[in-house]
Amino acid sequence: MSPTKVPVLQVPRLSYQLRCGARLLISPRPGAPVTAVRFHVRGGKALDPEGKEGLAFLTGRLTDQGSSKLDESALAAEIEPAGGEIQGDAHGLTGSIAGDSWKLLIDLMGELFTDAAYPAGPVAIQRTRLANRLAVQEDDPRAVGSQIFRRLVYGDHYLGRDEYGTAASIAAIAPKELRAHRKKNWVAERLWVAVCGDVDPEKVRRHLDRVLRDVPKGKPFERPTDRFPKESTRVDAFTKSREQVHVYLGHLGVKRSTPDWESIVVMDYILGSGPGFTNRVSRILRDELGLAYSVHANLHSSAGLSRGVFGAYIGTSPEHVGTAVAGFLHEIRRIREELVGADELKLVKDYLLGSSALGFERASRRARYLIQAESLGYPEDHLERMREAYAKVTAKQVREAARTHLSPDTSCLAAAGPVTKKELRAMLS
Repeated sequence: MSPTKVPVLQVPRLSYQLRCGARLLISPRPGAPVTAVRFHVRGGKALDPEGKEGLAFLTGRLTDQGSSKLDESALAAEIEPAGGEIQGDAHGLTGSIAGDSWKLLIDLMGELFTDAAYPAGPVAIQRTRLANRLAVQEDDPRAVGSQIFRRLVYGDHYLGRDEYGTAASIAAIAPKELRAHRKKNWVAERLWVAVCGDVDPEKVRRHLDRVLRDVPKGKPFERPTDRFPKESTRVDAFTKSREQVHVYLGHLGVKRSTPDWESIVVMDYILGSGPGFTNRVSRILRDELGLAYSVHANLHSSAGLSRGVFGAYIGTSPEHVGTAVAGFLHEIRRIREELVGADELKLVKDYLLGSSALGFERASRRARYLIQAESLGYPEDHLERMREAYAKVTAKQVREAARTHLSPDTSCLAAAGPVTKKELRAMLS
């Protein structure tokens, strides 16, 4: 596909300051069948106290158990007939609704945001379910391997912890702590509201001013200083008798603000993020060597205000672990040393240009983008600039991005399954 034939991608953004002090971001879409709303509270799992990991997530997740005015059944009776849904997570609430019922959605989200009750009985049931699920995951090699890998890369930093907490930490969280967390952190100074749909921005602003008028101002969120372990080779294993070994290789990644971002993304898609045959590790390790069905490598997707992770994953049989690790390292070194071919580069750039607009058809995706744009300070024409930059990426820029941001000689290696730490260390040597 020629870049000149790719439709222009625009997500208009309007910004307001609500009377309570929260930031309102609106992207009008005339004729859109769905309106999406996001109440985003800055902080997320960074706010979890030690020993209470999962508190931020549980505070958001259990808002759907109702408020002092609406219990869980009454809430469902209000939202479901209108084709709506509301969910919570560590960063607040996300909702969507069909047609022109956006006022109902905002009313209900506002009710939960300001008055989620966390009733003891329903909360205990949901907390037990989550704790049981986490307990099962703690014996799941793929989940454990992923967690070990993040700890190797991030150390004690909160980014190395699971957003959902652990079975033990979830069991230690009482309803009163959920209410206290919401009261302390779900405040105007930390709240960004994103709305995308067929709406009149002024009507949305006035309605939210009424709905959120009693939200306390609170204190602004102060991001903790990032302190990560020194980059070096570290290995660990979760030895378990299984048919497969889940292998994770990588290291500390990049911030979203890195100036060579578009070159990183193109490099990433060539190496291990692209769909199907467009990425090397899938084509070689999966299709040519037959080592696994699921294999990928990614640097850009976890980047944000803090540094993300470069991680390569494969699930393979025990006898092929060494071959898989060697294959990852070979492809990482190759993309650092050799210029990618013109056809390979064009294939990935055309894919990125042709697919970049697809995700933005969903109102929920646009609402998330409004939050991301506010957080990272994107200019109004950011999406179009990014697409133009993709089109200009050269083979030399891909190689330079790989040399700058991929470190095969100081990578961490984690695996879970019938493998030992000693065996992993030997593979890296």
